[in-house]
Amino acid sequence: MREIVLINMTGEDRSGLTAAVTGVLAQAGVNILDIGQAVIHDTLSFGILVEIPAGEKASSALKDVLFTAYKLNQQVRFTPISEADYQHWVSGQGKPRYIVTLLTRKVTAEQLQRVSEITAKYGLNIDQIDRLSGRMPLDMPLDKGKGCIEFSVRGEPADVDALRADFLSVAQELNVDIAFQRDTVFRRNRRLAVFDMDSTLIEAEVIDELAKAAGVGDKVAAITERAMQGELDFKASFKERLVLLEGLDESKLQRIAQQLPLTEGAQTLFTELKRLGYKTAILSGGFTYFANYLQQQLGIDYVFANELEIVDGKLTGRAIEPIVDAQRKADLLAYLAEKEGLSLDQTIAVGDGANDLPMLGLAGLGVAFRAKPLVKKSARQAISTLGLDGILYLLGYRDRESADQ
Repeated sequence: MREIVLINMTGEDRSGLTAAVTGVLAQAGVNILDIGQAVIHDTLSFGILVEIPAGEKASSALKDVLFTAYKLNQQVRFTPISEADYQHWVSGQGKPRYIVTLLTRKVTAEQLQRVSEITAKYGLNIDQIDRLSGRMPLDMPLDKGKGCIEFSVRGEPADVDALRADFLSVAQELNVDIAFQRDTVFRRNRRLAVFDMDSTLIEAEVIDELAKAAGVGDKVAAITERAMQGELDFKASFKERLVLLEGLDESKLQRIAQQLPLTEGAQTLFTELKRLGYKTAILSGGFTYFANYLQQQLGIDYVFANELEIVDGKLTGRAIEPIVDAQRKADLLAYLAEKEGLSLDQTIAVGDGANDLPMLGLAGLGVAFRAKPLVKKSARQAISTLGLDGILYLLGYRDRESADQ
């Protein structure tokens, strides 16, 4: 005969508590069926599910645990578990697992309530909740804050598309980001990350900056916006914009390159990806001149972008074929994965425009970053609230794991 008991202890966190409790249980020949521990603001919550031989030995073991908890100034509760309930719990371990990641500048109770409400609505059980972001000072300016809460959930939603739509609706309403992804072995083992450049790695569209220098800024910006919204074919609009740059002096390119603003979190993201052994690439419908500049600045491994044709120190208004469009970006992602000996599940793609959607859909993790509405709706994951380093949270990395900590 045996008894199954859940032991819960709470109190001030102190060294040696786990050793003391398991030491008492060891003397009674107890088997451990499950165990978990969390510490929030120096307060411990400790749970251990045990199988104890029935009889006097069980009674004695639990009394010893109670006495040990008293000496350590802990509150303790014993909950008997029936074998039927235990077997039902065991049978659930084969269910699919997902990760729900909440990204926000400041975590609020309403955000957590809405996320957990949706998971329950679709029949998902929350197994674990973790804070991935660092401890936030009370006086942190709102635009500098970084908050990330990760939910590990179990079950299979009947309608994944409807669940994603509900998450997107709440994200827009509360100005947060909510990612929903399958918890697989690849989530923390991706090894190639590719990025769009304009409005992704940099807070600018280079072709618009060139157009301003050429005195045709408004015309080109209007075409760019329609192309990124998916209203125009990228390749056709690209050539249409380039023609307007004919005659621009090459010397103006360097000045523009030196003034391009890096997107928030870009330096941190690439520092961490490099430390973790990732290969990185720019796959851009922009221009190699500027992509090469970023390559040196961020330590990027590969660059694929469009080559401006320059004759006698002036732009001709044409680019050298082949043009990097939506399909070529996807093809280049597949090429780089094969070159590095990786599966597509081990790749990350990040972009903001309609011409990024094919590569976002092909990658194991596709992230629409501060994207246009069409792109945000179509991509599996989106980040609009935090900087580029928010992508690290989607991989399960904690702030305390960074090189700066």
